[in-house]
Amino acid sequence: RGVCHILAKQLGRLAKQRRSVHSVGIIGAPFSYGQVPIVVKRRGVEGGPQAIRDAGLAERLSGLGCKVHDYGDLSFTTVPNDTPYNNIVHHPRTVGLANQSLTEAVSRAVSDGHLSIMLGGDHSLGIGSVHGHAQQRPDLCVIWVDAHCDLNTPLTSMSGNLHGQPVSFLIRELQDKIPPLPGFSWMTPCISAKDLVYIGVRDVDPAEYYILKNFGIRYFSMKEVDQLGIHKVMERTFDHLIGKQKRPVHLSYDVDAIDPSLAPATGTPVIGGLTYREGMYIAEAVQNTGLLSAMDLVEVNPKLATSDAELNATVNIAVDVISFSLGQAREGSHGKCDELPTPSATCTTNEQTIRL
Repeated sequence: RGVCHILAKQLGRLAKQRRSVHSVGIIGAPFSYGQVPIVVKRRGVEGGPQAIRDAGLAERLSGLGCKVHDYGDLSFTTVPNDTPYNNIVHHPRTVGLANQSLTEAVSRAVSDGHLSIMLGGDHSLGIGSVHGHAQQRPDLCVIWVDAHCDLNTPLTSMSGNLHGQPVSFLIRELQDKIPPLPGFSWMTPCISAKDLVYIGVRDVDPAEYYILKNFGIRYFSMKEVDQLGIHKVMERTFDHLIGKQKRPVHLSYDVDAIDPSLAPATGTPVIGGLTYREGMYIAEAVQNTGLLSAMDLVEVNPKLATSDAELNATVNIAVDVISFSLGQAREGSHGKCDELPTPSATCTTNEQTIRL
């Protein structure tokens, strides 16, 4: 009888474990126009969403107990005669329109009760993802995991690539530094500088550094990751963002934050990045807050893989980041066990024998 009682409790816990921990809404955003058009080799990032799906994302999340709703891929319009703004900012109308569509999609997913997962695509899509999230959760904070700050304004960018500028559009304190870019009339900034933390940066432009220092944005470069350790980095991140008030977290994760020796299939790799363990620890720590409300996984570019091994390595890391953000644990996924049965008794039920 004692063994039967214990086993019945264990089966009940396992059944509870199979129930949805999260209801997730996956939004594919196959988009590459945040990048300069002459760099043809970087095109291919629009294949990121399908590559991540093909690596088994939905199956992995279902195995973690998540209810998965895949909204499919958004269909983006390429605006004809999309001339550069100020002769340097590329595809402003196309990027603006794409982010407007993404804003609506993310807002709808969050409104439907899902944790939004946006699969990019380049990181210019961070504009629409954070903006859409903020429409439903205006008190959100943002953790931006990236080798780059993506913080140039259209007037400071040296490349004209909008995937290097999304954060400047989101920050209220920079509103008077953003010119009236065609395609962005719908856009209003939705976070303050104090609502943002960067992790993993190691390639910062002069104007971006000026903004970081003069607007009080908290950031942890790879130097700080080395000095403090990733545990202390996350501890300080949460103390800054949610130490005084618990609020929704938006995790925007560029795969180039991971060292390119581990995730090579990406467009702007920078050596000296996060190790696998550091990258997954960030995701685990965010999950442990219980406050994750939306996330992005961007800049996976299948065309830049020189072999199947490179592609598999990159997309598997992408799937792992999302999975650890949603409850996968490195100590193993298992049910809770409070007591062990003794060998002194056996138990059968009317219908079947319960086996441990």
